[in-house]
Amino acid sequence: MTKQVQQLDRVIIRFAGDSGDGMQLTGDRFTAGTAEFGNDLSTLPNFPAEIRAPAGTLPGVSSFQLHFADHDILTPGDAPNVLVAMNPAALKANLSDLPRGADIIVNTDEFTKRNLQKVGYDASPLEDDSLAEWRVHPVPLTSLTVRALEGFELSKKDAERSKNMFALGLLSWLYHRPTEATIQFLETKFAKKPDIAKANIAAFQAGWNYGETTESFSVSYEIKPAKLPPGVYRNISGNQALAYGLIAASVQSGLPLFLGSYPITPASDILHELSRHKRFGIRTFQAEDEIAGVGAALGAAFGGALGVTTTSGPGVALKAETVGLAVTTELPLLVVDVQRAGPSTGMPTKTEQTDLLMAMFGRNGESPLPIVAPSTPSDCFDAAVEAARIAVKYRTPVMLLSDGYLANGSEPWKVPDAADLPDISTEFASGPNAEDGTTFLPFKRDTETLARPWAIPGTAGLEHRIGGIEKAENTGNISYDGGNHDRMVRVRQAKIDGIANDIPALEVDDPDGDARVLVLGWGSTYGPIAAAVRRIRKAGGKVAQAHLRHLNPLPANTGEVLRAYDKVLLPEINLGQLALLLRARFLVDIISYNRVRGLPFKAEELAGVIQDVIDSE
Repeated sequence: MTKQVQQLDRVIIRFAGDSGDGMQLTGDRFTAGTAEFGNDLSTLPNFPAEIRAPAGTLPGVSSFQLHFADHDILTPGDAPNVLVAMNPAALKANLSDLPRGADIIVNTDEFTKRNLQKVGYDASPLEDDSLAEWRVHPVPLTSLTVRALEGFELSKKDAERSKNMFALGLLSWLYHRPTEATIQFLETKFAKKPDIAKANIAAFQAGWNYGETTESFSVSYEIKPAKLPPGVYRNISGNQALAYGLIAASVQSGLPLFLGSYPITPASDILHELSRHKRFGIRTFQAEDEIAGVGAALGAAFGGALGVTTTSGPGVALKAETVGLAVTTELPLLVVDVQRAGPSTGMPTKTEQTDLLMAMFGRNGESPLPIVAPSTPSDCFDAAVEAARIAVKYRTPVMLLSDGYLANGSEPWKVPDAADLPDISTEFASGPNAEDGTTFLPFKRDTETLARPWAIPGTAGLEHRIGGIEKAENTGNISYDGGNHDRMVRVRQAKIDGIANDIPALEVDDPDGDARVLVLGWGSTYGPIAAAVRRIRKAGGKVAQAHLRHLNPLPANTGEVLRAYDKVLLPEINLGQLALLLRARFLVDIISYNRVRGLPFKAEELAGVIQDVIDSE
């Protein structure tokens, strides 16, 4: 049977099922095939915090959304064109997000009376008119998988576990995704269990063949590769990109990388990734708690390494005292905060931007430090290199604010040329620096950067005191003198303020130069804001956009940019933390738009907000 092939420019697919149904693996493998094919893409994994929530219930639903296209895209998409629902809970949890006319591929085998009752269905929605607004494709995924694996020595339960591979095969056929990489992945993943590998491959191929032969799908879809700038690309998540950025920073600085970390969602994958790269001289230390992790990292920095600690909001709270110690000892230390929804334990697998004020002020005393925030998953690489550059050059701890959306999301990353990476090498103190030529002054500062010398402990002639008690300027002797403390506090602040002269100016995207409304953002809001701005401009509206990477210190021209527009709109996934800082410093009436739902903004939502601001002019 010859089937029609329809050309599309983009598609948004959401896989949804129980947390034990393998939806994250299915989405990841579909993403890998899509990246291999050459489409631009963006993903949004969404899963419960519990290791295994009750099967068949709404809290146990796990989903993976993928937006891929033949052109440049910025977000995982507002709403799926296709929902693959593995059970009634997955259908009910995601149905409200589906636009009218979207496709639903539903696993009919799981629509049993018991599963329907678990989520409050009195009758099966597949048998009444409640799904009339959508195009429903009923597929008995579970029983088809079991039938495809009848020749394998597997129990019925084990065979059913491969239904996600059947679904992956079906969707791979439906959207012309390559299959070789998935087969190779399964062979590698189950290399020690060849029977399981063969069963999963058989289920995957059965799903492909089902799409090819069934009359349920008379049309398949083709999305051509995107026209991206030439280069070598790979699909990468934010946590992977951040880990690679740390490795690159280690190489470019000539410093061994030491990671002191305690596992915490959603930052743990950085520890996992770095532990795989010992050949680059990377040392990873899984500490017994958050305080031990940052203490070890600071100790490594004292010893001449690039010290890094990774965590999320609750861990930053525990690390605060040691980060303050890094401020006063003026040692380079990278503190990576992959933000999640809080307070306290909060919603560990959901995303927020709620740690900015803690990064700014969450330590005792006047303890300023630079703050850097990546804007996309791939930008986590560059942000990590930049954070390391600042830490090493200015002898200061630096906070890098990623978040769960960036950490788990993925997109194509153009692998940079190593020759284009910045040189962030540094020189350690090698001898006395006092005017008499015989004394080492540990707090004698560089006249340009105000950084103090970095002396490796044990170097002959460079013996010096270091610790949390205030030090006298230059000599580093313990000092309780009020005037000295005032000078040291002010010079540490001046050092951080001076970094503004060493970072790029805030760039504004204002094509015609006559927009009266500026949309400002920071961190992971970049994609939704940029997509919303595109929509407004396409409809004929005039709006400017700017995005901050450096949050402390701010770029030197920030105030000038804010005052150049009649209105400034600032969307944040918090209750207005950056808006608070900007209002206080620049006395600009920032229009704050805030949501804390654990999910990124939708472009359509922001476009509506932007249009309302424009119309109110």
